[in-house]
Amino acid sequence: MIKVATIDFHVTSECSQECPYCWGPQDFENPVDTAEALGIISRVREVGATRIVFTGGDPLKRPDIAELVGHARAIGLEVALSTTGDQLTRELLERVGPEIDLISLPLDGSTEEVNRRTKEEGHFTAVLQALELLRAHPQIDVKVCTPVTRHNLTDVPDILRLVEDYAERTEARVFYNIFQAFPRAMFEVEWAELLVSDEEFAELERRLQGTARVRVNFLDHSTLDRLYVMIFPDGRLVVPCGREFRSYGRFLDIKELDAVLERSRFDWEKHFRHSRGWAKRTR
Repeated sequence: MIKVATIDFHVTSECSQECPYCWGPQDFENPVDTAEALGIISRVREVGATRIVFTGGDPLKRPDIAELVGHARAIGLEVALSTTGDQLTRELLERVGPEIDLISLPLDGSTEEVNRRTKEEGHFTAVLQALELLRAHPQIDVKVCTPVTRHNLTDVPDILRLVEDYAERTEARVFYNIFQAFPRAMFEVEWAELLVSDEEFAELERRLQGTARVRVNFLDHSTLDRLYVMIFPDGRLVVPCGREFRSYGRFLDIKELDAVLERSRFDWEKHFRHSRGWAKRTR
């Protein structure tokens, strides 16, 4: 039985941002080369996954990202791109836009002042510019993501309104994911300064649920845990569990992925429920 629909391929750890809550891979100076990356993508299809998410770091930091995206599309995978937004260009979208099903962009505030509490200065403007570029490519679904922290808890309703206003100006499908920042990272973090409580996040959900003009997904700690299957820049399979990054060796060396996922305590039923919401439209 196939137990994974979506695999996140962290093709690099390079990033223009230094988000204090980031639980992506850090400091991989020698990620897999293009040939191995293409092999990993082919293997993702072979194990029965239907979607690959190119992420990082920022996947647009890889000079071969267009080749990787093109290969994934050519072998029948649904393709998503999770990027910081400040690397997205008109030229890239014209080149590979037709091969991408969804682009995910982070937004930590409804204004530059709030956003720069956890992002680099200028990131807010860069994301707005990226959203405008995407209006010329309505076949690409757009997902805006906000990790909720102590820095932006009260601002989330205003971010939602910004997303709603954008959705009214584009023909693309627009989603908004609201995450409870998860206490997992590959570096030291003062979590007490960042994390909102379960009660605070639940109250935020109660306030916003059912009022939005776009589809909103609330992902609390229990939802986020054991939800993802990740391939790190060095080609290792990683399944996060709690605060741990559990590694199961090189993805290309794994013969029975379902058995590994069973051993990892990956919650495949929750994973499939979550994945169904991003099914691509008929092209």
